[in-house]
Amino acid sequence: MNLKKRFKKTAALFLALFMLFNTCIPVNAKTPDLRLYAKAAVLMDADSGRVLFERCGDDQLPMASTTKIMTLIVTLENANLEDTVTVSSYAASMPDVQLNIRENEQYRLRDLTYSLMLESHNDSAVAIAEHVGGSVEQFAAMMNEKAAEIGCTDTYFITPNGLDASDGDRIHSTTAKDLARIMSYCITKSPQREQFLQITRTPSHAFTDLAGKRSFSCTNHNAFLNMMAGALTGKTGFTNKAGYCYVGALRRDGKTFVVALLACGWPNHKTYKWSDTRCLMEYGLANYNYRSFDEAGIPQETSQPIRVYAAQGDRIGGEEYVKVGLLVNKNAGNDAECEGLLLNESEKITVTLHKKKTLTAPVAAGEPVGYISYSVGDEEWKRVELVTLEEKKAIDFAWCVRQVLGHWLL
Repeated sequence: MNLKKRFKKTAALFLALFMLFNTCIPVNAKTPDLRLYAKAAVLMDADSGRVLFERCGDDQLPMASTTKIMTLIVTLENANLEDTVTVSSYAASMPDVQLNIRENEQYRLRDLTYSLMLESHNDSAVAIAEHVGGSVEQFAAMMNEKAAEIGCTDTYFITPNGLDASDGDRIHSTTAKDLARIMSYCITKSPQREQFLQITRTPSHAFTDLAGKRSFSCTNHNAFLNMMAGALTGKTGFTNKAGYCYVGALRRDGKTFVVALLACGWPNHKTYKWSDTRCLMEYGLANYNYRSFDEAGIPQETSQPIRVYAAQGDRIGGEEYVKVGLLVNKNAGNDAECEGLLLNESEKITVTLHKKKTLTAPVAAGEPVGYISYSVGDEEWKRVELVTLEEKKAIDFAWCVRQVLGHWLL
């Protein structure tokens, strides 16, 4: 057998093994049997941050150019888009995909953000990072700080463009769950969310360097924007190590979903990410509907007054009670103001009352006396605090005398 035939047989065997172990793996029995290509996948309710579906959602994997959603949001929150960016030799040396900017050229920061997101240019990413952070390393520190602030626990940024990189025993990586959290933050919670959406949804953008010597045109390559009604935004990515990756968002019928996919095929399977994204979005739209916590109501015992004693367990105070009311809604460890959740038909909101049975005088108005807990499964999503609506002064000897005299006089 000649070398050429042997190579073809080896390649065919490799491809067969790849297809066997990397495609269309059903999830476990506790989750829907969605046929997906991605090694790691998450469907998230962007408004609450609740994971509706996951496969290997906590597996830490390279994420390629999906990194750039963090690059953009850190830039929008920390810099002026009218700034002038001067290109360094390091930024100009970045490999494809690139804008082909040159050392010492100057650009408006706003224009480079379109290059970053529409064409995914790696040199623009580094030029932006050096301008905003002072260096790539300092900008990566800003990215990691932001990730921690958002609630990402298994994400580590090294580069602003998502090229494969390592730092000691750590690699540039995230999880599908963390990537979905980042996108959810970008579109629902960031003070720059509208600017983020405006840039990432733009069909095309033309600009020149500040000297006016070179002209550029960028086209949006996010096919998802024209794939489903309500598509909001998204970012593709690919490296040899990461494979095809994608994170995208959709808003329809009052529901906002984010899909994050990691290791979703390798060449020549560029379309797998679109298939998986549509599959997860359609699953979310068909199976989840909004339910407010108000619909679940409050326990009947909530408003019943609480008995006040002169001392712990002492009944000298007689029939003294203090009225109780609801104060304000408080979240239970979740970032967003959570007034409701997207739930499927099998899920229920559990309402639990935690309330003191007695109090000891003196009692001040507005004193916390418990809370109402709203949970789905084992996770608490909202609390309503209970407080006293009136005060009760100390039940001392003079108070007791007044009560006795009043009783006998009556």
